[in-house]
Amino acid sequence: MSKMNLRRLGLAAMTGAALALAGCATPFKADVARFQTQLPAPQGQSFAIESNDPTLQGGIEFGQYASLVAGELTRYGYRPAAPGERPDMLVRMDYGVDKGRERVVSSPGFGDPWYGGYGYGRGFYRPVIVRGPRGRRYVYGWSDPFMWGGGFGGYNDVSSYTVYTSGMQLQINRATDGTRLFEGRAEAQSRDNDLQQIVPNLIEAMFTNFPGNSGERVQITVAPPEKR
Repeated sequence: MSKMNLRRLGLAAMTGAALALAGCATPFKADVARFQTQLPAPQGQSFAIESNDPTLQGGIEFGQYASLVAGELTRYGYRPAAPGERPDMLVRMDYGVDKGRERVVSSPGFGDPWYGGYGYGRGFYRPVIVRGPRGRRYVYGWSDPFMWGGGFGGYNDVSSYTVYTSGMQLQINRATDGTRLFEGRAEAQSRDNDLQQIVPNLIEAMFTNFPGNSGERVQITVAPPEKR
């Protein structure tokens, strides 16, 4: 097979993979743990939602997420407290995402016979990623095709991407004496840190089969939104 055909084969494989990734949305998966002891059966009890972070209270973004939580509680039979009404329950929520961490992966690739791979001692010039005590370093040099899984011109493609861990905590207390009625947390990993996309998914996961079995940890999959 000619050099040009090999390059076209590699390009076709990469293009096909890119199109496959672009054509399908990834479901959102969250690990959810919930605990409850005295959460009353829904009979129209009123609630108010507050933020665990005082700096978020009254903010527009927090208000959007609080509205989603209120909608879920209403769907289960509770109701938002009317203006001036003392609520039966206080709902406190918190959410956030970390700064991310790098994940390095390797996958089989195509070697170029014109630049090595057809026998021992013939390599090619490519970046080699080395893990040192201070993180990742790039070392450029000739690499051995057999060391990189060579043979018939093969080697491993090494790439990296960032994984973010997000989380949400929810607490429901009795307003009169502060007794904890329910607490839950949802955690997930994703390739982006967009809270406007992540928090609604965490809320949906938290309220799937709410309030759940106390002490049970489950993985909830949230389907991606349908394309219009």
